Amino acid sequence: MNFTIPQEYNFLSRFYRLAFTNILSSIVVPLSGLIDLAYLGHLPDIRYLAGVSLATILFSYLYRVLNFLRSSSNGMTAQAVGTDDPEAILLVLLRNGLIALGIGTLILILQYPLQQVGFTFLVGATEVKDAGLDYFQARIWGAPAVLLNFILVGWFFGRELNIFVVLISVIESLTNVVLDYLFIIRWGWASTGAGLTTAISQYVALLIGLIIVCFHIDWSIVSGVIPKVLNWSAIKATFKLNGDMLVRSLAVVSTFAIFTELSSAMGTEILAENSVLIQAAAFNMFVVQGVGFATQSLTGNFKGQGTLQQLQPLLTVSLLTSLLLSIPIAILYILFPETIFGLLTNHTEVTANISDYVRWLLPFQGFFAVNVILEGFFGGLTAGRTLRNSAVISFAGGFMPIAITGWYFHSNHLLWLAMILFSITAIVVFSFKLLDTFTTEIKIPTVSPPTTELS
Repeated sequence: MNFTIPQEYNFLSRFYRLAFTNILSSIVVPLSGLIDLAYLGHLPDIRYLAGVSLATILFSYLYRVLNFLRSSSNGMTAQAVGTDDPEAILLVLLRNGLIALGIGTLILILQYPLQQVGFTFLVGATEVKDAGLDYFQARIWGAPAVLLNFILVGWFFGRELNIFVVLISVIESLTNVVLDYLFIIRWGWASTGAGLTTAISQYVALLIGLIIVCFHIDWSIVSGVIPKVLNWSAIKATFKLNGDMLVRSLAVVSTFAIFTELSSAMGTEILAENSVLIQAAAFNMFVVQGVGFATQSLTGNFKGQGTLQQLQPLLTVSLLTSLLLSIPIAILYILFPETIFGLLTNHTEVTANISDYVRWLLPFQGFFAVNVILEGFFGGLTAGRTLRNSAVISFAGGFMPIAITGWYFHSNHLLWLAMILFSITAIVVFSFKLLDTFTTEIKIPTVSPPTTELS
């Protein structure tokens, strides 16, 4: 008996191919960071490992906030591909690339105040902070490459050139491994070597990405496109979308940062337990975000093509896929807490009480998965205002009141409830907008870049 996929679900193979490569590329990047730590962890002096771990907090915060550049490039490119407009596709790359280069240059100019402010809030022994400063001062020079790579990755995924993203990620990681060995083990540069390794690897990835771009643009239109890059109305629309996405990123990152800070205020054991739980959930986060980026690419493509009837089937498949990937992992954590969390830490004072809180991972991962897919859906529609509003409302109305209450009553259960309410509140905000999306016509953009909000 032959099984025929309904016409409205003919995107399934594209969707799962994009999701798989998104997940793969997302997992490869943090692995290179683990390699840095592994090399440093085998040096006689542990202060280098501790210092790099400390400085990594600053880079994680900085780049997670700026990761909106990848998301906005993905959605805008996918819409341009849907309208089959080569000029619009190239303009997304050039305009967002200029923004990324400008922000990266600004980071280099402001690196000293960023360093001073950042390390003021980080707690550590003097020798540990010195090692962290060496790492920071070396790695910071890779900032322009990191941000430009965000643009390239979003652009490649928007064009469904997903295999190249995996290729770039693998080359970057291999470069990292080789240079780590040379700089740290052979030449003894310790934390400075780790920082240089990461920065150089990012420029290698950028070079490979630019070479690939050269083979995937229509050079005959370049001369005509260049004068349009500085079109004021288009630049304004691009800045508007990226500005909304920046506010969203700040709200999301601040939620996790405050969760960690309030955990610390409840004592070392609570901080350690929550850190281990978040680390356990991190793998699931990378997986679900990969599905979210695939959703974003196809949503933008369908909007650009005008095939709006496929939006609802896409959203259904995305939500089911993310939940099927998230829920079983959370159940495993709940059923086998000692075995799983024993792999992450051998401190019995942490694992002994972690079963009291591990059940929160089930609703946390479930609602997080739904939230990420809805973010990807509206990101594909380049609905920047919706993304911004959902994050701000969720932070201020869903997370903060319960988080502060949890801190006041010294209740870690309330703190976890606050994290879950962040996602629930965002889902509620998105749901109201979904009703509007599926009951009114979405206008197809006629100028580049695509519109930054639903009509």
